This record gives sequence, structure tokens and C-alpha cells, in this order.
Amino acid sequence: MSQRALQHVFQDLGPSLAAFRPELTLCATILLVLLVRMLLPRWRSGAYYVMLFGTAAALYWAIGWPGFAEPAPPQSLFTGLLVLDSFSAWLRVLLLGFALLFTGFVRASGVPDPDDATDFYVLVLGAVLGMCLMVSANHVLLVFLGIEMASVPSYVLAATQRGRREGSEAALKYAVFGGAAAGVMLYGISLVAGALGSAHLPTMAQRLAAGLHPASPAGHVLAAALVLGGVMWMVGLAFKLSAVPFHFWLPDVFEGAPAEVGAFLSIASKAAALGLLVRLALKFSLGEGAADAALLGPPRLFLGGLIGLLAAVTCTFGNLAAYGQTNMKRLLAYSTIAHAGYMMMPVAAAVTLAGSDPAGARGAVAALVVYLAVYLFMNFGAFAFVAFLRNATGSELVADYAGLVRRSPGLAIGMAIILFSLVGLPPLAGFTAKFGAFAALWNARLLTLLVIGGLNTVLSLFYYLRVVRVMLLVPEPEQREAPTIPLGSIPGVYVGVTAAAMLVLFFCWGGLWNMGLAAAAELIR
Repeated sequence: MSQRALQHVFQDLGPSLAAFRPELTLCATILLVLLVRMLLPRWRSGAYYVMLFGTAAALYWAIGWPGFAEPAPPQSLFTGLLVLDSFSAWLRVLLLGFALLFTGFVRASGVPDPDDATDFYVLVLGAVLGMCLMVSANHVLLVFLGIEMASVPSYVLAATQRGRREGSEAALKYAVFGGAAAGVMLYGISLVAGALGSAHLPTMAQRLAAGLHPASPAGHVLAAALVLGGVMWMVGLAFKLSAVPFHFWLPDVFEGAPAEVGAFLSIASKAAALGLLVRLALKFSLGEGAADAALLGPPRLFLGGLIGLLAAVTCTFGNLAAYGQTNMKRLLAYSTIAHAGYMMMPVAAAVTLAGSDPAGARGAVAALVVYLAVYLFMNFGAFAFVAFLRNATGSELVADYAGLVRRSPGLAIGMAIILFSLVGLPPLAGFTAKFGAFAALWNARLLTLLVIGGLNTVLSLFYYLRVVRVMLLVPEPEQREAPTIPLGSIPGVYVGVTAAAMLVLFFCWGGLWNMGLAAAAELIR
């Protein structure tokens, strides 16, 4: 390496490390959690407090980055391996904020037990670190590394409850499906990178545009290789999103794993995968300038159609499969699949609009940002309800929620609000999220996808309403009393606060929308 290149590396190192402080803080927190276990074995709460303060410190550094919540020029990190712009900064704050909430939640729910807390927290921190790399990846090496860093700890988290056959089976299925999807995606990465002669995403987009130029003699051969490679990339992303037909692992994993792990996988994993999907799809649809965007019309149409098709099939299957579920975790698993489909819809709209209507494409990305923020509170509240009711009743069956409103009225009404928000009914934040996504489809003239999304919203009402009916209308059985959980207790506060957030975010969504527009400003210029 020449002296000039070394000088460039060292000049880039200082600013990169400064912008990378949240991730470095997570690394330091992992080491401290392990050291506390070794040096202070009798301090049973040590791992919890280290994780709590370490995650809070990482969130503080992430919020302090100047580009968070307002447009800022993208900053290249580590000679182009990562990129930090307003979009990745916002997603990083979302992931770290959820990790902080999740830390308090698992402490309150009692999973994991103190003996396994160190291992559990290290796995969660490692997965969050991988997710932060996913949303900032600017190189295919970091794309794959981030996905695997997020996936491998998740496989182990699914088997957190040792000695439970269902958990071990869930983890094995998750690992097998994950390994197969990673292998297919890695082959697709090698195919695309080899065809374009680069692994740097901006350079790959520029070479793709040049290869598709009418004067290029190898354009048809390149297009065929890229279509095959692009489909293989989508296999890995669809697995992380639990998009149909790569969803088979999700219901079994959610049923076998604790509800706490289900909350982590349904929120953090989906947010990171969607962030990576948006970055890759827009990068290969727009390139690095107007000239590239004009030549990248065919990849843009291909990606928009592929993402739209996956979104339509995913939300339809998720809603239909949820009907026959009697286990609440399996019902929420299929609900998670359906919402993955809804959240892919504005991505399809953004890709479709990116070449002709940049303002509309930015609005579609902003709609996704609003949806992700609302979805965090909706799913967090739903899984918290399941976890705390499991502790009180020892059951996760929908039928065992009968009569809950008579002895725990605040908890039952709070959960009903969350479920109606998951449907998308006003005046709740779920309506705001879906309205933004559907408005993006209207602007992109994806009317078929809009009709499918609307019909699926109606379909989802019935299985969510079935849970509400059991809680509010079905009398409690004579052989078993419903649990008494006051709204002022820790479980009641968790469910009550998330339910209140659904009302607040419905009326005060403007701040989220402005953040979304700021996040999209540098993605789509």
C-alpha cells in the first residue's frame, strides 16, 4: 500500500471512529457484561445494569449525531465500507431506543433468569450491533457481515429457555433456514459483484448504469446475470423480513421461543432488514446521479415489481393464516408477517417513483419511517401483554384470556386498543401508519397493490377482533379465575403506556413525518 493510501486511511480513521461511537459503545458494553460476570459473580444484577447504562450511552451518542432528525450530507466511514446519513442515523436511534426499552422489559418479565442473564444480554447486544451495521452498509462485505451478525445470535436467543423441547426445535429450524438463505444470498452477492467488478455499492451502481447503456456490447449478458443475482439477494432479505415464501420458520420460532424473544425478532430484525432493503433498492435504482438514474430504468421497474409482488403475497398470506390460530404467539407471528408485507408496500412505491418523482419517493420513505415507529410501540405492547399474562396464568392460548376485563379491566382495554391499532382503525396511530403507506401507493399509481392492502386491512379485523371478543365478552370459566393485574402494576404500566402512545401518535404524527422526510433527503436527491 502506498504512502498516500496509508495517509488517506489514517485521515479517515478519526472522523470514522467519532461517527461510529454508538457501535463502539455496544462493543465495550459486551466486554463489560462479560467482565462483570467473571469479576463479580455474586452481583446477580450486574449484567442488567451494565447493559442498561451501556445501551443508554450508545443511544446518547446516536442522538447526538448532527444528521439525526434533519438532513445532513452523508458521511463515508472507514474508506467507504459504511455510510452514515440521516436515514441510517434515524434507524440506528430506533434500534438502540428499542434495545433500551427491551432491556427494562425482560427485567420486568423475568426472562431470562439471573443465571442466564449474561449470555442473553450479550446475544442481544451482538444482534443489535449487527443490525446497526446492516442499516449503514455501503459495501457488500458489510451487508453480509451485518446480516450474519444479526442472525446468528438470534438463532441462539430462540432457545433461551433451556430444557424446553419446543425452544430447541425452534432454534434448529431457524438456524437451518437461516443458513440456507445466507448461502443463497452469498452466491448472489458473488455473482453480482463479479459481474460488475466491484463490491462497493456506489461503484456497483455506476457500473450497472454503464453496462446498461445502449452502446454497451455486454448489456444483455450483464442484465441476465444481475437479474439472477438480484433474486438471490432478495432471498436473504426476504428471510430476514419473513416475507412469503421465506416465512416458514417464523410461526414455529415464535411459538417455541419466549414472547420476549418474539418481540425482539418482530421489531428490531424487521426494522434493520427494511432499512437495508430501502438502501439497496434505491442505490441500484438511482445510482449516483441523474445520468445513472436515466439508465437504471429497467432495474428500477424490476425491483419495484418484485418488491410489490412480495408485499402483496406476504400480507395476504399472513392475514389468512392468522385466522385459525389458537396460540397468541402464533397469531402475532402471522400478524408480523402481514405487517412486513404492509411495510414493503411504501418501499415498492419509493422505487417506482424514484426516477420520475423524487419528492413522492421521499414521501414514500417517510411513510415507512412513520410505520416503523408506530409498529415498534404496537408490537412491543402486544408481546408485553402476552409475556405478562403468561407469567400470571401459565398459558399463551387465546381462550385463556376469557373474562380478563372483569378482573383486569385496564389491561384488557389497553390490549384492545393495541389490537385495533394493529388493524389500522382511527383514532389510533396504526391508522396513520397505514394511511401513509397507502397514500404512497396512490402517488405511485400502484392501484392493484393499494386494493390488496385495503382488502387485507379488512380481513385482519376479524382475527384481531376475535381476541378482543374473548377478553371483553366471553365469561371466565368456572374452574379458573382470570388473573387480577392492576393498571398501576408493572405489567399494567407497560401495556397502558404503549396503548396511550397509539392515541398520542395519531394526533401528534407531524414530528415523525418531518423526521421521515429528513431521513429520505439524502437517499433520494
